[in-house]
Amino acid sequence: MLEKIKSKYHSIPVQVKASFWFLICAFMQRGISFITTPIFTRLLNTTEYGQFNIFNSWLGILTVIVSLNLSAGVYARGVVKFGDDRRAFTSSMQGLSLTLTLVWTVIYFTTHTFWNSVFSLTTFQMICMFVMILSTNIFGFWSMSQRVDFKYRSLVIVTLAMSLAKPVLGIILVKSATDKVTARIFGLAVIEALVCIILFTLQAVRGKKFFSSFYWKHALKFNIPLIPHYLSTTVLNSADRIMIGKMVNESSAGIYGLAYSISQVMTLFNSALLQTIEPWLYKRINDKKIKDISKVAYPAFIGIAAVNLLLISLAPEAVRIFAPPEYYDAIWVIPPVAMSVYFMFSYTFFAVFEFYYEKTKLIAAATSAGAILNIVLNYIFIRIFGYYAAGYTTLVCYMVYAAFHMYFMRKICREQLNNEQPYSLRIYGGITVVFLLLGFVFMASYNYIIIRYSMLGIMLIVMAVFHKKIISVIKNILNLKKN
Repeated sequence: MLEKIKSKYHSIPVQVKASFWFLICAFMQRGISFITTPIFTRLLNTTEYGQFNIFNSWLGILTVIVSLNLSAGVYARGVVKFGDDRRAFTSSMQGLSLTLTLVWTVIYFTTHTFWNSVFSLTTFQMICMFVMILSTNIFGFWSMSQRVDFKYRSLVIVTLAMSLAKPVLGIILVKSATDKVTARIFGLAVIEALVCIILFTLQAVRGKKFFSSFYWKHALKFNIPLIPHYLSTTVLNSADRIMIGKMVNESSAGIYGLAYSISQVMTLFNSALLQTIEPWLYKRINDKKIKDISKVAYPAFIGIAAVNLLLISLAPEAVRIFAPPEYYDAIWVIPPVAMSVYFMFSYTFFAVFEFYYEKTKLIAAATSAGAILNIVLNYIFIRIFGYYAAGYTTLVCYMVYAAFHMYFMRKICREQLNNEQPYSLRIYGGITVVFLLLGFVFMASYNYIIIRYSMLGIMLIVMAVFHKKIISVIKNILNLKKN
């Protein structure tokens, strides 16, 4: 039996095996972090957990500004475009990343007291942040290169080692430190810096090119126009915790941060599905087979809605498992944030048309509108309703975000595809409305456990009745790579 399984595994094409292991890497990174959450919520009180969440929020925003997201944008395209000279391209991108980080570090130190007060962070925490920004970019270059060459073994080993080392060192440092927040940050920075030094040296030796005017100009010209999009996306994900910390208190930011972390675990399913579906979507657009898309999209929307409803229905139990009683109010934030995960997923089905036809201005407009609206709504409603409001502003903003991308998609279809539309507004709207109604009904039943469990039981029975259809849909999605 074991030999048969091994034989089948070895017969799988390397591209398929690589895709599988790359997906495992994504699950390991997010999964191990998620699993260790109950440990850190018990080592850190709500205020300390809030401070750590605020640090992570600023880290996300400043990564875009300092590094220009070079590893996420231009490198992913350039590693294919400059395939014959990829090592020199990679090495020069490392040089540009290091130069940008050093320039911004010098700018920070000229007025570090001012910036410390703006970010509510210490100088040492800011140094750790700059180290992590550079390390993230270096690791991004290396991991993308491994993906292109289908070298999944190296990526799995390094990812697993980092994913395990970070929480282990973090626990040791936090338990022995007085300043637990800085200890947690330092633990992450140390692991990332060690890996960064090794990968930076390895890629620099292979590429032998720190500076290239051609590659540097190409990278800056390509990525700078995308900064509004990258920054707006990050702000949409991060601004709420920063604003709660400033407008309410850091303890509330900690409770909200826990709710957000639990809700965001469902993005693992988003990533898993999109890794298979997204390339297929581009192929269908390229082949002008637009009508095929809805057959995959609608079941995918329903599937993501279902897993998020499952999380919403079990939110009280999830919070009890992942944190002590002082975090319990997080249950009221989980439903709207979990609902926003559905819109994060569905927007991709609209945005692929913008990316395919290179409508970068439309992409930036939609993302910027969502980010600006998020800041405005947070400023208004957090003052009135406290940190609970941030969950609902997040939901509203992602709904607007998805709506903008759908509008632009329909516009592109009119102009480029003879008005052939891939989705029915009535069907997508119907799935969405049912999902939102069920989500809020589950939330209303949190204080009535019998009603909530009865509803959950009915949902599971329906899934059991249609299990053959569900399995068939999953198989069809997994087989998309063959079509």
